[in-house]
Amino acid sequence: MRFILIDRIVSLEPGATIVAARAVSPDEDYFRDHFPGFPVVPGVLLVEMMAQTAGKCLDAERRPRGKAMLARILSASFRQWVRPGDDALIHAAVTANDERYASADCRVEVAGRTAAQAKLFFSFMPVDNLAGNFRDDLLEDFLAEQSR
Repeated sequence: MRFILIDRIVSLEPGATIVAARAVSPDEDYFRDHFPGFPVVPGVLLVEMMAQTAGKCLDAERRPRGKAMLARILSASFRQWVRPGDDALIHAAVTANDERYASADCRVEVAGRTAAQAKLFFSFMPVDNLAGNFRDDLLEDFLAEQSR
């Protein structure tokens, strides 16, 4: 199973706001079991989409504190199904941001309607804990394109 749950960054203001996109493929493995006869994206994966998006917004600041890691789901709610073939926009706005922690208000939108929303809390993992060749291709490629 692929676990990078966003396809591209649409817009980014490092440490403040980000919008990312995800085209939900009908071929996703989890649709076979969630739910047979009525496939929907599991809520936990919607939260992970939001966490990955907000994490990229925080990591884009390139501060020495380390990589943003989801530490707590403060709240989450699900308002409509996200189905195979849907195009999702994932929005995150950073609401607190210091050296030890950060938080963000996030939402997943499909066809202009909020499908899910969450308040997420992040801590930071020191960079030396990452594999030496670690690179966030999606974020780095977006930032390189923006600097051209």
